[in-house]
Amino acid sequence: MSGNTASEAPRLAVLIDADNASAAIVDGLLSEVAKYGVASVKRIYGDWTDNRLGSWKECLLRNSIQPIQQFGYTKGKNATDSAMIIDAMDLLYTGRFDGFCIVSSDSDFTRLASRIREEGLTVYGFGERKTPQPFVTACDKFIYTDLLIESAVSEVAEQDGASDVPSKLHRAANELRQDTRLLRLLRSGVEAVSDEDGWAQLGSVGSYIAKQAPDFDAREYGYAKLSGLVSATELFDVTQRTLANNKLAMYIRDKRKK
Repeated sequence: MSGNTASEAPRLAVLIDADNASAAIVDGLLSEVAKYGVASVKRIYGDWTDNRLGSWKECLLRNSIQPIQQFGYTKGKNATDSAMIIDAMDLLYTGRFDGFCIVSSDSDFTRLASRIREEGLTVYGFGERKTPQPFVTACDKFIYTDLLIESAVSEVAEQDGASDVPSKLHRAANELRQDTRLLRLLRSGVEAVSDEDGWAQLGSVGSYIAKQAPDFDAREYGYAKLSGLVSATELFDVTQRTLANNKLAMYIRDKRKK
């Protein structure tokens, strides 16, 4: 639907459910969104007369996030969700976006995510660990927000030269090899996209894994990138190849294929 050229960064619409997201994630959230494209629209929905949203109010202006007022018309009914879904569909039909970032831990957005994907757009979900699995799997990629907070803290620490800020520890090779889900995803990914000699481009492996498990994230294991996690398992041969565009790409092969 989007009219962007291939050379432009994907245009993204970021929609935040203030009732189901913490203001503490905002720095990590926007940094994460920037990895996938440009946040052309940033809107946050809630009843701003409610004091419980006070922590959000302080960071909206600083991050150019547009607050959308939605009164709770009926007790026990979430009017915020409805307003956010209606806006999302309006934005979808403009044809100006390549993807949506839905920030909520609410399963009510499951059908919205599926509907957007039906139009060929990418959906990035952001939510807490309590997020129901149907919403997680309805997204192309799902990021748990506690990882964003940890990433933001680590980035600030690095900029300040601090080395004593706690972060998720790297899991050692022996611990990683005991994680059956991890090994299944990595090995099945390599198998699915490998050439006749068993070598697979890491980027393609990552894309395959994301389709099988949208919430898979190397940061869960203490590694900033998939390349570091794969190397840490010590179960794969690793090499670098120069592509046609002169860029280097990492290729991996299951050591059992030798």
